[in-house]
Amino acid sequence: MSEEGGVVVRELGYGDIEAAADRIAGRVRPVSVAPVDLGGGGPRGQEVWLALEFMQHTGSFKARGAQNFLRAHRDAGTLPDTGVTIASGGNAGLACAWAARQSGVPATVFLPATAPAVKAARLRSYGAEVRLVGTEYAEALAACEEFAATSGALPSHAYDHPLIAAGAGTLLDEILARVPDLGTVVVAVGGGGLFAGVATAARHHGVRTVAVEPRNCRALHAALEAGRPVDVAVDSVAADSLGARRASALALHAARQDGVRGVLVPDEEIVRARQLLWDEHRLAVEHAAATAFAALTAAPDLASEGGKVAVVLCGANTDPGDLVR
Repeated sequence: MSEEGGVVVRELGYGDIEAAADRIAGRVRPVSVAPVDLGGGGPRGQEVWLALEFMQHTGSFKARGAQNFLRAHRDAGTLPDTGVTIASGGNAGLACAWAARQSGVPATVFLPATAPAVKAARLRSYGAEVRLVGTEYAEALAACEEFAATSGALPSHAYDHPLIAAGAGTLLDEILARVPDLGTVVVAVGGGGLFAGVATAARHHGVRTVAVEPRNCRALHAALEAGRPVDVAVDSVAADSLGARRASALALHAARQDGVRGVLVPDEEIVRARQLLWDEHRLAVEHAAATAFAALTAAPDLASEGGKVAVVLCGANTDPGDLVR
């Protein structure tokens, strides 16, 4: 246990990552990796690999945490017949609905009424009950919390839970198995679930972590500056995935450890990186994944201490129509 800005946090340990890997083995797709030639535009003299996690079930890394969360509760006998509930119209909601179907329990997902109809339709395709409430995420979240309290459904969270972060962290060991001599892993940060899990596993193996945020979605940077999680304004092309107003205390704790570096990238670099991934490699990813890739040009010295570099392309739930030239 530790205290981050007055909030008591159960620290995430490598044992949590190992336990998560055992729970989700055979239930998620092992990550694929591919070498990438940056033509001298990235880390100087370093071998760079892309971790293609956007090929994961539901199109993002979130499937790992959702699967770990539900399996852990099932193993503990704390997964109710009323199932699980979450407020999210994005990747976390899709992953929760998918994992609930895998576990044979219902999922109730709360969305703002303004959410695109295609998102609600995809959630329903996973068997979720979709409830449209209010016009903002905060209203959907309040309704979700009330539903959990009255129905007995298990409330899940997009990123701020040790089981969610531990599940996401299983990605690092899979990358390391495929990329020996890995020196640095580069990952985008929103609320911090993926970052906290990956950084915890990376530290265990002596691998450095680069935490990348959009310049105008900098919840983790703000938490480090304030010494505690704080609310920030959100205004970025990647806000649909990285637009958390507050980083988790787990993420803040991970960011304070040795071997972690933060990088901010502007929206124009994110857009350019996303287009480059399509033009040069025919990879259509969401802006969150491009945010991590953008760090290679924003901070070309990030791997100066040696070792191979792996960039996590975390999701591809995007409209690729603007990529075609």
